[in-house]
Amino acid sequence: MLLRGSCHCGNISFRLNWLPEPAEIPARACTCSFCLKHGGVWTACATGALEVEIRDKAHVSEYTFGTKTAVFHVCSRCGAVPVVTSEIAGKTYAVVSVNALDNVDPGLLKRGQVSFDGEDEASRLSRRAKGWIPNVRFVGEP
Repeated sequence: MLLRGSCHCGNISFRLNWLPEPAEIPARACTCSFCLKHGGVWTACATGALEVEIRDKAHVSEYTFGTKTAVFHVCSRCGAVPVVTSEIAGKTYAVVSVNALDNVDPGLLKRGQVSFDGEDEASRLSRRAKGWIPNVRFVGEP
């Protein structure tokens, strides 16, 4: 299943090839302070491939906090955060915002909350390497 999404103005867009076709799509509401303030609800397919297109890189901010192991790609035009990436052992992994999806039947979404409080950095990176999207490619403006 090919999922499409973008920030509100379309400056950051993505295509997620979800394989195999999902019976449901996990929608995890993170309870960290950043996600709570921005309504962050994320999904990933550990067997999928993600292509992120940035039209104008001058209007994208990269925000990190805490362990600085996750990069929130924020559109400075509209303020949306459609993609988060993490570099692990030289490879880029990602999750995408469920709220940024354009073509998903809401009935496919299985919503729930997750908390990573108390998780050490090594455990966090290991979890991401197993569960986040492992094939990530950025296209568009260098």
